[in-house]
Amino acid sequence: MSAFEFYFSFYGLALGLSVAVIATGLATAIQHRKAIRIGWLTPLLALFVGLDIATFWDAAWHAFRDAPFSYGMLVIGLAIALVYFIAASLVFPHQIEDGLALDEHFWANKKIVLLLTTAANTMMVAVSAFQVLGQPGAGMILLNYAIAYPLYLILIVPAALTRSKRWFAGLVGLHVLIYLAIACLPAPQSPPAQDSQGPAAATAP
Repeated sequence: MSAFEFYFSFYGLALGLSVAVIATGLATAIQHRKAIRIGWLTPLLALFVGLDIATFWDAAWHAFRDAPFSYGMLVIGLAIALVYFIAASLVFPHQIEDGLALDEHFWANKKIVLLLTTAANTMMVAVSAFQVLGQPGAGMILLNYAIAYPLYLILIVPAALTRSKRWFAGLVGLHVLIYLAIACLPAPQSPPAQDSQGPAAATAP
């Protein structure tokens, strides 16, 4: 088992729990759809957070797959994963009551959810930028961060602060479309690993 596999066996579990929380909340809402009003705001927020976690997971692979294991990196990964878990836990209400409108829960928690995902992305960018310095392909990775991170802030921070349904739908909806467009792009090809006498070559995402 490589250092990255050991690291991600723990890290991936924490992120997977965040996705499970969102899926459970959505399933519960659908199960009680005749007794509550689901609307579209909460499902859109859930979709964004789910895609954000998936994109974050992909970024961690590119940034840390060649990193040596350290307890410090494990703690940092735990901190980021916990931030995501808290954000995911706030997307849907924990208790469903007849007549509940999910829009009420949405407006009470949307700001903190999006600010938490912003905090997780900020930590990830900072740690990743430090990690890739001096590695082959670091320039391309840092360029990606220089484009993607400001765009994230421009769209998500105003979405967190707005009280307008239209602004929220436009800003978060646009970022969801960006995530889906990225998902449709062909995956970069990694060069084959070298033999046991030499390390595998690092690649840019």
